[in-house]
Amino acid sequence: MRLRPVTQPLSPGFCRLLAWLPAPLPRQTFTAWCNSHLRKAGTQIENIDEDFRDGLKLMLLLEVISGERLPKPERGKMRVHKINNVNKALDFIASKGVKLVSIGAEEIVDGNAKMTLGMIWTIILRFAIQDISVEETSAKEGLLLWCQRKTAPYKNVNVQNFHISWKDGLAFNALIHRHRPELIEYDKLRKDDPVTNLNNAFEVAEKYLDIPKMLDAEDIVNTARPDEKAIMTYVSSFYHAFSGAQKAETAANRICKVLAVNQENEHLMEDYEKLASDLLEWIRRTIPWLEDRSPQKTIQEMQQKLEDFRDYRRVHKPPKVQEKCQLEINFNTLQTKLRLSNRPAFMPSEGRMVSDINNGWQHLEQAEKGYEEWLLNEIRRLERLDHLAEKFRQKASIHEAWTEGKEAMLKQKDYESATLSDIKALIRKHEAFESDLAAHQDRVEQIAAIAQELNELDYYDSPSVNARCQKICDQWDVLGSLTHSRREALEKTEKQLETIDELHLEYAKRAAPFNNWMESAMEDLQDMFIVHTIEEIEGLIAAHDQFKSTLPDADKEREAILGIQREAQRIADFNSIKLGGNNPYTSVTPQIINSKWERVQQLVPKRDHALLDEQSKQQSNEHLRRQFASQANIVGPWIQTKMEEIGRISIEMNGTLEDQLNHLKQYEQSIVDYKPNIDLLEQQHQLIQEALIFDNKHTNYTMEHIRVGWEQLLTTIARTINEVENQILTRDAKGISQEQMQEFRASFNHFDKDHGGALGPEEFKACLISLGYDVENDRQGDAEFNRIMSLVDPNGSGIVTFQAFIDFMSRETTDTDTADQVIASFKVLAGDKNYITAEELRRELPPEQAEYCIARMAPYRGPDAAPGALDYKSFSTALYGESDL
Repeated sequence: MRLRPVTQPLSPGFCRLLAWLPAPLPRQTFTAWCNSHLRKAGTQIENIDEDFRDGLKLMLLLEVISGERLPKPERGKMRVHKINNVNKALDFIASKGVKLVSIGAEEIVDGNAKMTLGMIWTIILRFAIQDISVEETSAKEGLLLWCQRKTAPYKNVNVQNFHISWKDGLAFNALIHRHRPELIEYDKLRKDDPVTNLNNAFEVAEKYLDIPKMLDAEDIVNTARPDEKAIMTYVSSFYHAFSGAQKAETAANRICKVLAVNQENEHLMEDYEKLASDLLEWIRRTIPWLEDRSPQKTIQEMQQKLEDFRDYRRVHKPPKVQEKCQLEINFNTLQTKLRLSNRPAFMPSEGRMVSDINNGWQHLEQAEKGYEEWLLNEIRRLERLDHLAEKFRQKASIHEAWTEGKEAMLKQKDYESATLSDIKALIRKHEAFESDLAAHQDRVEQIAAIAQELNELDYYDSPSVNARCQKICDQWDVLGSLTHSRREALEKTEKQLETIDELHLEYAKRAAPFNNWMESAMEDLQDMFIVHTIEEIEGLIAAHDQFKSTLPDADKEREAILGIQREAQRIADFNSIKLGGNNPYTSVTPQIINSKWERVQQLVPKRDHALLDEQSKQQSNEHLRRQFASQANIVGPWIQTKMEEIGRISIEMNGTLEDQLNHLKQYEQSIVDYKPNIDLLEQQHQLIQEALIFDNKHTNYTMEHIRVGWEQLLTTIARTINEVENQILTRDAKGISQEQMQEFRASFNHFDKDHGGALGPEEFKACLISLGYDVENDRQGDAEFNRIMSLVDPNGSGIVTFQAFIDFMSRETTDTDTADQVIASFKVLAGDKNYITAEELRRELPPEQAEYCIARMAPYRGPDAAPGALDYKSFSTALYGESDL
């Protein structure tokens, strides 16, 4: 509670009313009140009407209660001397702003009891009650409000007036107990025993508080409405008796308020340090995981890594984004509170600055981006490797099946015992084999090329591939050498042999390449394929259609080859020639040709079905691309538009700060309500990744762009709201009007040409000049400008934010609490000493704040130091950053 003196004089109408009081005045109370003051001068009165008639004790009473000297009284006993003395007293009363109506010296000298009591009541009002005021109320209302506040915690006490509210005596006892609890056992008082209660309060007040007994308990209890003026007079004595305690209470309240600010700020600092440490530790643990580029051997293992990364993006990172944003908001709010309370700015411990967190976060996002790109590239590489490895195995198996038994055949010595016809047949057969061998050269080269590519792509099973490839190549060299050797042997004996049937030879020559063509066709029809776009599958379908268009000509070639065989059989039958089994020049029989042709016919529709399935898959993928692009092309521009709107709102603030804050929170809610669109896009992106779709030509927006934009949007609107909240804190703490705040904003925006939310040094100087500051380009102006810049930009960043600008303007236009005020408050609690003791702190302050001071106050070292003395001055200056605790 804060008490302020009332300096205005009593109104003439009120004084006139006091002079003509219709009710009997409380003679006993007034007499006791006068004696309580005259006792200090060593005298008393017995009859209030008679003892003031000569004016001597009246003048003495006024000197005691005012502390001022009156004109020297006249000691004569004549009536004129008495009238002169009373007039001097009345003149002194009038000089204090009291107009006495119808009260003259003659009535006092003549012993007019009504006038004398009216004059005493006027003196009591002026010197005992008028100076009492609580929260700018009148004297009577101020005294009543003081009583109400002091007795509010007590049961059965409800002070509403200065008459019946005091009849049961509990209010008097409550006033004493509130200030001196050791004097009253309040809980033992009974509301139904008012006489005991009243006498207890009167006796304690007289014995321990030096307040004379001005009232009679029986009179109060037996009166329907106790005398209001008597109660007010008596209660005013309590007020003045406890005024010293009230002063100490006010000082203690001021100190408690300052200490509460410091304690709250320390809690905020501790919370910031913990949250910053936790976030930095999470970043420190996460970055090595994102920077790990250890490849896996299979697609399944790499896809599991990709799924783990998706869980990180969906589940683990979003809460950390919110923590980072909240950390910045808490830091800004803390700095604002420190500035508003004239405390030094908060400097987090080394490595926990907001800039350190931003640097760590930037490193995290760089590692995150690189990790995702590496995962996708590695999956593509493994997919390509699996395809090549399977292709290698197929071609190698086909080639190995073809070469089976070829070495044994080429090593035969059958020509040594063969007939001429047999030898010729062997030569022709060998020529067919050479043709077949040449036809397989391409496949061997393809196998070697695929093996080389697998090596270059670092295939995990390259050793087995290389071993198999080497075995095929070595075997191929052996077949070539053996073929050359056998040919030489056959040609050596060729001159001795007959020409073999040309038809069989022609059949063999045409059947071998056709057989090879069918094998190649079957191989192609069964070849695996991998595509990523609709264009690629349509290309394969077109190539397959082109292949199918060659089938009629191939069928004609098949019929021609079979016709040769039928013609040879017809000639043999016609000439009664017995052919010795199969065609001696080739192992490719008509049955083999027909069987392989039938196999080709079966594989064609299977290939059709596989290509159509892949075409359907790519069409589905294309649908996913277009679906994602459609949503992304809406969400991306929406986010960009909202970012621009927030920038514009932060510059074009209209209305009161509360209106702006409500508008921004509604705007923030509209952004939060848009979150399902982001979630939908995430779901579509999940489908695209599961389908292993790696590009999208229908949009320039990636999911990464959308995520970053969304996070920036949430952070920006939160920061903008925080800035307005800080402005409200500043306005309320500094008493800045809405018009001043709008004027500050208008001035700032006028010079913020690029609408960046900050002023450069030259822009800020121009703004100060427009506001009437002398910072022109001269020595004095430069010095003043440098002083102001050190206040608004203590870190030397080269920019002035709007928050720093209004902080500076509020300091220039409003008053703030200071270290001097806190020192003065401690001095009151210390009884005007230069030091204070722990006992005094515990007596005057709440326990928590008393211990806070005791733990931080340094010992007092002055020449007047007593045991246990504490230095409250250095402690107070340290609270405001003027020294170190």
